[in-house]
Parts: sequence; structure tokens; C-alpha cells
Amino acid sequence: MVDLLRKAPAQYRMLVMMWIRSSLAYPASFAMMLVSFVFITGTDFIAVLLMFSHIRSFGGFNLGEMALLYGTASMTLGLADLATGSIERIGQRIRSGELDVWLIRPVPAFIQAAADNFALRRLGRPLQALVVLVIALGNLTIDWTVAKGSLLVVSLLTGSIIFGAIFVLGAAFQFISIDSAELTNSFTYGGQQLTQYPLSIFGRNIVRAVTFVVPLAFVNYYPVLYVLGKPAPLGLPSWIGLLSPVVAVAMIALASLAWRGGLRRYRSTGS
Repeated sequence: MVDLLRKAPAQYRMLVMMWIRSSLAYPASFAMMLVSFVFITGTDFIAVLLMFSHIRSFGGFNLGEMALLYGTASMTLGLADLATGSIERIGQRIRSGELDVWLIRPVPAFIQAAADNFALRRLGRPLQALVVLVIALGNLTIDWTVAKGSLLVVSLLTGSIIFGAIFVLGAAFQFISIDSAELTNSFTYGGQQLTQYPLSIFGRNIVRAVTFVVPLAFVNYYPVLYVLGKPAPLGLPSWIGLLSPVVAVAMIALASLAWRGGLRRYRSTGS
């Protein structure tokens, strides 16, 4: 097991570089796709700008604070989608019987699934989110401390891990219900749509669900509340955002168990 974990990063990098070289074989086409992806993903923030042309605050957030919330939500999903988003294709591989081939290769099936058809154009989302983040931080007055600065940086990693774990959980579920990729999308892409807005605009039951059931609130909302010095909902302590790394570790453990369970359940299609 230790040997497999040691080799996994190199194996993943090797497969990813193969797909990157394929993408860059036609640089003009790749550049056009990347630019179009930046503009497509940026339409969500254009909607926020249009909204704030008529209002001064939304759910207790001004435009700069909303930009920070949006940027962190889009950045975390973008990084997770870039690194592990391809794993949602596992249902197609099960139906076609290609998973059988993966299982006899000297590379873990998870690494092959995560790197499958790696799309470098997905870099467009985190690039667009980075621009929004830089502008937001440049226009906000925040009483910075070491804890706040560290949490904001760490939350980008832990939020990406939480989204990545949801991708893996959705892929594991496809071993049971093969054609269920859209269900996963409701928690990943749908989750990004939800977390780019203040959770205070939603009902308390939704806030409880994204806190204690599917912990999307720990992706960015609770860390951003801590950075901005805003109170947490549901009477939770203001420092709850500091628990994001703990939640990320728990999600990794859950996703690992689910993936292994799915592989054990798998039966070849025979094709």
C-alpha cells in the first residue's frame, strides 16, 4: 500500500501529461477553447454585477464580499474539476467494459479514472476565479491576522478537496447506478452555484444540510465568514471555518471507503 501511494503522484502526472500533449498538439484550437471556457464560466459573476447595479448588499454581503465568496467557490470547484472531474465518466467505462482493461494495468483504477481525458481547458475556471479574487481582495478592507490569511489560503485547498471527494463519491455511486453522473453534478456544479451566494438567503434547513450532511458550507462560506469577521448562522461559533481541514480529511476518508466499496462490488460486463 505504501509503495502504491508513493508511485501514485508520478503515475497520475504521466497520464495527465499525455493528455496535455494531445491538447497542445493544436495550440490555436486549445487557446480558443480556453478563452471560451473563461468567458462561459465568467457569466455567473456578470449576473452578480448586474444584480449589484440595483442593490447595495445581498444577504448581508456587499459587492466586494460577494466577489470574495464567488471567487473562492469558483476557484475550489475549478481546481477539483481540473484534477478529478474526469472521474465522473466512470459510468461510461463500466458500460463499455473498458474498466476491465484498467483493472489489469499496473496503475490503480482510481488514478486512471481521475486522469481519463484530462481537459486542460478546465483551467479556465480557476483562472477566471483568480482574477475575481485578486480584484475582490484589492477592494476589501479586512483586518488581516495570521489566522485569517492562513485560513483563506488553506480553504482554497481544503475546499478543492471537499469538491474532489464529492466527485469521487458520485463516481463510486455509479458502480451501483451506472447512469447517475447528473446526480453528482447537482452536488458539484450545483454546489458551486449555491456556495457563491451567502447561505443566509436560504432556509435554515438548507443551511443545516450543507453543514452537517453534505458539508458544502465548509468549502468557502464558513472560512469567508471568519475572514470577514461575520457571525456564523445557526448559532454556530464564528471560528467554525477553522474546521475546514478536518472536514476535508473526513471527506477523503469517506470517498476512499466508497471507491473501494464500488470496486469490490464491480462485476465485469463481459464485453
